[in-house]
Amino acid sequence: MKHPLWIALSFTLVAITAWQAGAVLGYRQVERQGRDESFRYSQLISNEVKRYNPIVTLSAQHPVLHQALQHPQDPKLVAAANDIMRAMATIVASSDVYLMDSHGHTIAASNYQQPASFIGQNFSYRPYFRRALEKPGSPAFYFALGTTSEVRGLYFAHAIQTTGANPQPLGVIAMKVQVTELEQQWQRPDALDDAEMLVTDAQGVSFLASRPDWLFRAIAPLDIAQRDQLAREQRYANQRITALDFTVKASPVGTSNATERLLLNDQGVHREFLGITTPLPNEQWSLRVLIGTRSVFWVQVRFLLVGILLLSGALLAWLYLRERYRREAELAERSIQLERRVNERTADLKASNQKLIDEVRERERAEKELKAIQQELVQAAKLAVLGQMSAGLNHEMNQPLTAIQAYARNSRRFLERGDQQTVDSNLGEIISLCDKMAELTRQFKVFARKSEGLPSQVDLRQPVDAAIKIINAQDGMERIAIDWQRPPEPAMVHGDLIRIEQVMVNLLSNAVQAVEAVAEPRISVQIEARGQQLLCRVQDNGPGLPANTEQIFEPFFTTKSMKQGLGLGLSISRQIMDALGGSLVGHNRADQHGAEFVLSFQTRA
Repeated sequence: MKHPLWIALSFTLVAITAWQAGAVLGYRQVERQGRDESFRYSQLISNEVKRYNPIVTLSAQHPVLHQALQHPQDPKLVAAANDIMRAMATIVASSDVYLMDSHGHTIAASNYQQPASFIGQNFSYRPYFRRALEKPGSPAFYFALGTTSEVRGLYFAHAIQTTGANPQPLGVIAMKVQVTELEQQWQRPDALDDAEMLVTDAQGVSFLASRPDWLFRAIAPLDIAQRDQLAREQRYANQRITALDFTVKASPVGTSNATERLLLNDQGVHREFLGITTPLPNEQWSLRVLIGTRSVFWVQVRFLLVGILLLSGALLAWLYLRERYRREAELAERSIQLERRVNERTADLKASNQKLIDEVRERERAEKELKAIQQELVQAAKLAVLGQMSAGLNHEMNQPLTAIQAYARNSRRFLERGDQQTVDSNLGEIISLCDKMAELTRQFKVFARKSEGLPSQVDLRQPVDAAIKIINAQDGMERIAIDWQRPPEPAMVHGDLIRIEQVMVNLLSNAVQAVEAVAEPRISVQIEARGQQLLCRVQDNGPGLPANTEQIFEPFFTTKSMKQGLGLGLSISRQIMDALGGSLVGHNRADQHGAEFVLSFQTRA
C-alpha cells in the first residue's frame, strides 16, 4: 500500500474515532450536568413542600378556628378568624389562607377584604379538600390553577376536628403558595445556557416550566379519560392543554437508559435536548431537565482537532525517525565505502608520505647547506673587502715601518754620541707607531673573523667606530671627510657586534667609492631614536643611486667595475639586517645629490 493512501486512511479512521469519542464524552458531560441540576431542583421542591406541611398542621390547632367552625353564624368569631387568616398569610408568606366547613363552603379567608374573596365559595370538588377529610390526622397536598384568581399555586390542607374521645371533622383549613417563587429559583448555570426545566403531573401536563410558553403543555397527547379527570378537578381551570412537539430519538452511546434524546420542533426550529427525568414523591410528579446538546458538537470538534494533532505529531515523528534511519543507513554505507576507499589508497598514501618525508629531509639538508653557503659567502665578502683594502693597508703599514726604521738608525747615532735623551724620545715614538700598527691590525682581525655568538644588546657606537677605523686605513682617505656624529650616551640595540661592523664597513666602503670623483667628498654617519627603534643613517654627496633603488639589493647587481666588487655587499648586508630583526633601505637624498642608506635596529629583543 502506498504511503499517501495509508496516511489518508489513518486520518479518516482517527477522525471517525475522535468524533465518536467526543460524542460519548460530550453526552456524558451533558447527562452529568442534567442530573446535577435535576437533583438540585428536586431538593428545592421537596424542601418547599416539607416546609409548609407542619405549618398547616399547626394552624389547624388554633382554637378560634374551631370556634368559628362550630358557630359559623357568629360574626365576631368569623371576623376573628379572618384576621387570624390574614396574619397567617403574612407570617408564612402564603398568598391565600382560607377556612372551609365540612361541606366545602368557605366561611373565612385572608382575602376577605378583596373583591375576589374566597368567602362563600365551595371548594368541595378540589382533591385536597377530600383528602383532608379522608385522612383528618395528615396534611393534604395538591397543585392547581386557581379558579378565582387564575394563579398557579401549591395547596396545603388539614382537617380541623372536634376534641374528645371520638373526634369528628368540623372543616378544613387550606393554604395556597404561588409557584412563581419556585420558577424564579431555577437559575441556569453559565455552562448550561441552553438548559430548560419543566415539572409535570401524573397526566404529563407541565405546571412549572422555565419557559412560559411551555406551561400547561403535555409531554404526550392526552387521552379522553385524562381530559375528563382534569375537567372534574378543574386543576387547570379553562386552560387548553396541548402537547409539545417532541420526537424521541435513540439514546446516545455512553448514556444511561433513563436518559432521553429529544428533538423539539419549536415553530419550525429544531433543537435537540438530552432529557433527564426525576420522579418527585408528591402527587406522582416528574421533574424533567432538558439540556441542549450544542456543547456536544464543540466537544467533538475539540476531540477531532486533538486526534488530528496527535496523529500529525505521530506521523511527523514516524517520518523523522524513518528519515533518520534512512540517513543513518546511508551514512553507514558511505562509511563502509569510504573505509574501503581508504584501504585501497593506504598504500599510495604511505608511498606519498614517505616521498614527502624524503623531500622534507632533502629540503632541510638543502637549507642547512644554504645557510652554510651564506655564511661562507658572508665571510668571502669580508675577505673581498679586505682584499680591496689591501693596498691601503700596505700604505698604512709601510709608513710606520719606514718611520720606525728611521728612528732606529737615528737612535744608534745619537747613542754613539751619548745623547740619551734623544734616544729615549725616539724610542717613545717607535712605541707609539707600534701601538698604532697593532690597533690597525686588531681591527682587521676582528673584521675578518666569523661571528659565532647569538644576538644580544650591543652599543651601536662600537661597530661604527671600528668600521670608520678600518675605512680610514685605506689609501686616499686623506681627502675624504667622514662626519661621525657620535652620540654621547650609549645607543643600545638588539644585534651582533661583528655583523653590524661588517654592514657598516660595506656601507662606508660603498660611500667612499661613490665620492671618489667628487670635488669635496663628504660622508656623514648619524644615529637617531624613533619610538622603539634606533636609526643609523649613512649619507654621501656622490652621484646617487639608480632610479630603481630596490634593484641594488639583488645579488650580483653592481654599477662598479669588476675590480671594485661583485655586487654582493648590499645583498648580504640586507640579509644580515633581516636576520637581526632590523631592516636596510636605500634611496637618494632629498636635500642634495648623493645617496642615503638607513639601518633600523630594534632596541629590545
